[in-house]
Amino acid sequence: MRRRSLPAGLFGALMMLAGLDHITLGGLPAMVEKANADNSGEAGRAPSMPMARDPAVAVAEEYEAARRKGTREAFELFIARHGDDPLAEQARADLKRLSR
Repeated sequence: MRRRSLPAGLFGALMMLAGLDHITLGGLPAMVEKANADNSGEAGRAPSMPMARDPAVAVAEEYEAARRKGTREAFELFIARHGDDPLAEQARADLKRLSR
């Protein structure tokens, strides 16, 4: 065996083990080519992240859900999660009304 063929053979074996045999010379991996084909000609842009929700709105929606449910457990859960929020006082009043 010639000395020069050993590194070439090792390189080829490493490429096979690493899974690089699906890359054509000068081309992209098959999955990248498929993803680019799915864009149907659109300019490539990064996907945008949705805007973060306003925490006060989320708490208000959770309070409304507890109020609609109208159970002791729903109000207790709301108070446990948002005990510092001003709506927790309203939830406590609603809870007292249920106790009567």
